[in-house]
Amino acid sequence: MIVSVHQPQYLPWLGYFHKIDKSDCFVFLDSVQYKPREFQNRNRIRTKDGWIWLTVPVQVKGHYRQPIADVLIDNSQDWASDHRRSLQVWYAKAPFFKEHFPFFEDLYGRRWERLMELNISVIRYCLAALGMTTRVEFESELGTTEHSTARIIQLCKKLGAATYLSGTGGKDYLDEAQLTAAGIQLAYQRFEHPRYGQQFVDSRHPFEPFMSVVDLLFNEGPASGTILRSAS
Repeated sequence: MIVSVHQPQYLPWLGYFHKIDKSDCFVFLDSVQYKPREFQNRNRIRTKDGWIWLTVPVQVKGHYRQPIADVLIDNSQDWASDHRRSLQVWYAKAPFFKEHFPFFEDLYGRRWERLMELNISVIRYCLAALGMTTRVEFESELGTTEHSTARIIQLCKKLGAATYLSGTGGKDYLDEAQLTAAGIQLAYQRFEHPRYGQQFVDSRHPFEPFMSVVDLLFNEGPASGTILRSAS
């Protein structure tokens, strides 16, 4: 069994789903510390001039070491209307906007209190839209007690995994010898960002990689899963 892990992200990019697809089981790291200014509460969408951030405001004052599962959304700001409007403005003319926008319209019409619950709802929808059936688990339900590489080993053993699939960033912090000693094979994700029929591409505005997966879904619809799987 191949296991991979990651924090729940907001509107994740293509590489996030590619790693899930290459795994037999994917674990949401909901017990780790929330990190501001990363991708847990924001991501990028394409516009005619390049890209913009869509950011979910969260309550961080006095909660600097809170786990991701506890992060609360700052609903004093009307972020949901802004995100809904941004998707409408920049994707209304995309070929498959009408197929996917109803989900987001419903999503932004609901009041979300916890960031993780919002993120999981989006990720589950996108997994289904991409035709991915990888088993998912939550770290908090698996009862980990270790940290760093030992945490990965503990997760793999609890799930009966023989292989841990890491993003390339894992080369900077994983103890490969420790994994080998524990009988866990380490594999690194091989991902080459695919090109697809993105809007607004011309001689002055090249293709923008590393956008949220919604950019792929709105532009390529049912072909999105096939395009994503080709990126390795």
